[in-house]
Amino acid sequence: MTTRIVIIGGGPAGHSAATYGARLGAEIVLIERDVLGGAAHLWDCIPSKAMIATGGALSFLSRSEGMGLDKVTPHIDLDGVRERLSGIEAKLTSSTNRVLASQNVRIIDGTGSILGPHLVRATTPDGGEEDFEADYIVLCTGSRPRLPDWADVDGERILSTRDAYPPKELPEHIVVVGSGVTGVEFVHMFRSFGSEVTLLVSRQQVLPAKDAEVAAALEDDFLRRGVNLMKGARSVGIDRTERGVIVHAEDGRHAEGSHALLAIGSVPNSEMLGLENVGIETDGGYVPVDHHCRSSVPHIYAAGDLSGRLPLSSVASMQGRKIAEHAMGMHDLPHRHLDYDKAASAIFTEPEIADVGLAEADAFAEGRKIRVTKVPFSVSAKALINDDPRGFVKIVSDPATGVILGGSIVGRHAAELISILALAVNAGLTVNDIVESLFVHPTLSEVLAEAAE
Repeated sequence: MTTRIVIIGGGPAGHSAATYGARLGAEIVLIERDVLGGAAHLWDCIPSKAMIATGGALSFLSRSEGMGLDKVTPHIDLDGVRERLSGIEAKLTSSTNRVLASQNVRIIDGTGSILGPHLVRATTPDGGEEDFEADYIVLCTGSRPRLPDWADVDGERILSTRDAYPPKELPEHIVVVGSGVTGVEFVHMFRSFGSEVTLLVSRQQVLPAKDAEVAAALEDDFLRRGVNLMKGARSVGIDRTERGVIVHAEDGRHAEGSHALLAIGSVPNSEMLGLENVGIETDGGYVPVDHHCRSSVPHIYAAGDLSGRLPLSSVASMQGRKIAEHAMGMHDLPHRHLDYDKAASAIFTEPEIADVGLAEADAFAEGRKIRVTKVPFSVSAKALINDDPRGFVKIVSDPATGVILGGSIVGRHAAELISILALAVNAGLTVNDIVESLFVHPTLSEVLAEAAE
């Protein structure tokens, strides 16, 4: 008998669950109301990284004298950037459609809601309805930017993150509220585009969840580039003025600019799913899951941002794969659960930041004995060739066994280089395994071997 899986949400988690489920022989119905590939993925992640790449090109060209070239002064073309983003989204969406169509996944353009334990209704934009029986239901409806009640977001002067891909006009001076991953990426991007930038930091360091040395390196680079940091400034209000905006902090300080951007997290899209119809437990709108990504109702899964786990596309994709395997009975075979503590993540600032596994501060907080080694990129021939010796590699290992427990990288291509440490952490490799590897010379990866020694 064919297993029927109905998936609500076609982002990285839903697409992955559909793809793997179809490969394993399931009959798949995928319901998506916005865009296949995921709104958060294609409207947040991909455009932000594409704009950051454009900013990186601007920064590189402005530093061309360091490469022995005549100085170049490029200018940003917002219409060109907008066309570029649309082209990337179209190609990715088309690719996703082709893959799903080739696997006979039925795609419904509309919204999905749960009517009963094994019954899902799809409602199309024209009001049409169709009900589907399901052996398993997968919920992966993603999230949207969190908008506080003290900010009247208008999409013109006071922006959410989705109003800035790209903005209608290049801000003269943008005030960024929020110093987490999204906030610092926008700081880097707008500064690269030539905007003056003020960053309101509610605590005493940017990236409060990251290694203190990593955060300090990014702060130093921001200050070198002329970013104004207001630390300990928790935002409580925004006023529009004739010339722009004023952002007010709880302690009485304020920041003026032409625009304000809110980058203060996200909220899950769970309101219209009909969770109450089957008694699915929630926590602040999120759907808590176990190690199989099951909700409190065992045959109903949740993945991606909705699950309240790490809000990373890579994690969502792996959750989707694990759900398909579990629903199709593969958990009865040797099966590796998803270990969220070993997920690699990256921040696409300049320099880039990436980390994986156990952090130094967390190890000390747990009273755990560790060995920490750190090597700067300034010792790397390739870094000097690139005229960019900023940053370092830090490796955390077990002093008794040499097993690599985690690491951080700050520097050019950190998001690519962290894959080596991610493999080491997930496979239980030792520092000696890295040292004995023969890396290409000259490359930035050689610094990993030096840090492992």
